[in-house]
Amino acid sequence: MATRSTRPRWKRIVFKPSGEALAGASGQGLDGETLDATAREIMAVREMGVDVMVVVGGGNFWRGRQGAMAGMDATQSDHIGMLGTVMNSLALQDALERAGQITRVQTAIEMPRIAEPYIRRRAMRHLEKGRVVIFAAGTGNPFFTTDTAAALRAAEMDADAMLKGTHAGVDGVYDADPRKVPTAKKYDEISYLEVMTKDLKVIDATAIAFCRDNKIPIVVFDMSSPGALQAILRGDSVGTIVRDPVS
Repeated sequence: MATRSTRPRWKRIVFKPSGEALAGASGQGLDGETLDATAREIMAVREMGVDVMVVVGGGNFWRGRQGAMAGMDATQSDHIGMLGTVMNSLALQDALERAGQITRVQTAIEMPRIAEPYIRRRAMRHLEKGRVVIFAAGTGNPFFTTDTAAALRAAEMDADAMLKGTHAGVDGVYDADPRKVPTAKKYDEISYLEVMTKDLKVIDATAIAFCRDNKIPIVVFDMSSPGALQAILRGDSVGTIVRDPVS
């Protein structure tokens, strides 16, 4: 990990909180206090001069695989999940703007009455004006996770890193599920290839491969830990960083 610095280690990030992380302890729906706390964390990073983009999951409302396993058409089920990410994005936008941070939501599926369509140049302009941009509806395509959407937006928007916030107290990448295996080993740093070959499930394999191809480091951390986002940007050893080994 980089040594601690007063300057942020990255100037532009994609923050990828899970949908369940916005739901608080229940893991379902939305929790107002959690939304407000997440908004404060994002604003603290903005105060460091960092451009912030957000891609939110939708698992607190719907998981496409659950619908498909119940007999629903998989594409239809994934589209429902995309709408869940839109609800989360609008809720986070509200929390940010109530706290004083101007925000824009852009969706991969057009719904102009409630959000802008995703247009890369317009999103870039929002960042130049100091706005937080929230990308909703994943990639707009079924069979791709919001992890992959976050990796895609990070590459398109020239982000320096992708920060994936987990929930339920998992504070990084482990060689086994630490909630089930007390002796699970946590990695401070691990390569993209190791995550894929060891089949570590914390990040979607497609997103890992995409970040590897585009040289985008990923930090996996527990977003319920206060100040974690700022600590990562300062260069503190928080969570697990996924990247190619430094030669």
